[in-house]
Amino acid sequence: MPVATVASPWYKHLWPWIIIGILACSVTLTLTMVTIAVNNPDNLVNDNYYEAGKGINRSLDRERLAQTLQMRATVHLDELTGEVELRLSGASAPGSLELNLISPTQPEKDRKVALALSQSEQGRYIGQLPDKIEGRRFVELLGIQDDKTWRLFEEEDVSHGKDLLLGDEPLQGAEDLKK
Repeated sequence: MPVATVASPWYKHLWPWIIIGILACSVTLTLTMVTIAVNNPDNLVNDNYYEAGKGINRSLDRERLAQTLQMRATVHLDELTGEVELRLSGASAPGSLELNLISPTQPEKDRKVALALSQSEQGRYIGQLPDKIEGRRFVELLGIQDDKTWRLFEEEDVSHGKDLLLGDEPLQGAEDLKK
């Protein structure tokens, strides 16, 4: 490219093209970021704080009921067959249970498993997972005793060959309620 002189038109100079290139990249990146933000909204924010607060109180009531009933559970996830085996102990033996494996950040990875009481063994429940699950999860087990729902809820690391123990940790958020 020949060297531009002072009298030559602006488009023959290098610096205007560098400035135009920077501005074009800036506009392109901004539009890309706006498109990503619009197509992938953040769903972790709850707008209804009052309802969420009431839900926390209901949740604590269910967890206190599970604590009163001395509920404990051991969950085994078979990675090959997808079978979920749960051993339940305590003062409640419902006909079915609901097991929720909740991802802290990705709702599309949440799984709900219906567990049915085994006819052959007391305290044994069986269900089926559609796919393999790994990583950190909030594990929620729901059961019904005398028309009241009890709940075991813990954060667990789901990995191969490791059983999940529910009900072995103290009830979080209700320390001041024991008085």
